Amino acid sequence: MLEKLVPRVRTLTADDLGIGPMAKAETSHASSAPDAPEITGDHPRVQEIARLAGIYGGVILTGPPGTSKSFFAHAAAQAIAGGEKDRCAFVQFHASYQYEDFMLGLSPEKGGFGFKKGPFLSLAHAANGDRDNTYVLVIDELSRADVGRVFGEALTYVERSKRELPFTIANGEEVRVPSNLIILATMNPFDRGVDEVDAAFERRFAKISMDPDKDVLVEMLDGNGMEEELKAGVIRWFGRINGHARKNPAAAVGHAYFSTATDEASLRDIWEYQLKYLVQRAFRRDENTRADLETAWTHIFPTPEPAPAPAPTGQLSPEPPK
Repeated sequence: MLEKLVPRVRTLTADDLGIGPMAKAETSHASSAPDAPEITGDHPRVQEIARLAGIYGGVILTGPPGTSKSFFAHAAAQAIAGGEKDRCAFVQFHASYQYEDFMLGLSPEKGGFGFKKGPFLSLAHAANGDRDNTYVLVIDELSRADVGRVFGEALTYVERSKRELPFTIANGEEVRVPSNLIILATMNPFDRGVDEVDAAFERRFAKISMDPDKDVLVEMLDGNGMEEELKAGVIRWFGRINGHARKNPAAAVGHAYFSTATDEASLRDIWEYQLKYLVQRAFRRDENTRADLETAWTHIFPTPEPAPAPAPTGQLSPEPPK
């Protein structure tokens, strides 16, 4: 079924993927990838995700921040669902996310409380009633929540070999996880909850590593029109810090950090408001490497950063005589 759907997908824009300016608030957080690229259903990464989803029923994209995990999860979801947004749902896990949010919880209603289905049960119900089509649930930041607690009894039944087997949820309803429901998830392999995710999904879902990619960075900077000398400096620094990441994974810098980089001014902003803090955190116990990376960053620029304007030093004028 998936193989038939993917080749027919039209070109997808940022708005189609829920990351453009028209995106709804609940999905606007979904991507740290470059703005407004175009991806078709035959993009190699999208095809890979769709193929593995057809085999395993779920795929986890794992990698450090800024490696386009969320972007490709959304792109693949739209491709697998044939471009039909109403057959996709998007959620983001966090530390306080619970079973009641995801599966089934109590909700106030007139005269008391009633059960309310969360996104997983809602999409499973829709997929069960529409077997000719594929539905996709995208979970951002899978490792931020206690996945065993959030999935509850459904954790066993998302496995491909156990799809369609009935199980009972808290309200007494019998539920099946249908084979036409695909789960795509993203996670940072350095989050605290990764061990729990690995234990829960190791043999259930496929995993794809999403690493910082120099070729993607080059393509991105070329597309942004960055001049050659400046681009070469960025690429050198990118390779340098990700070389350190082999021993210090917290230092990994994804290519998407540079999605807005066009010139010196934009690069200085990226450093001042994002990368500076990443470097300080990753090397807080390694002053020499931190200083080396900060110095190497300044060497990207052919001209030194302009000094800030001095603060006014003039004295206040005396009060006029009364």
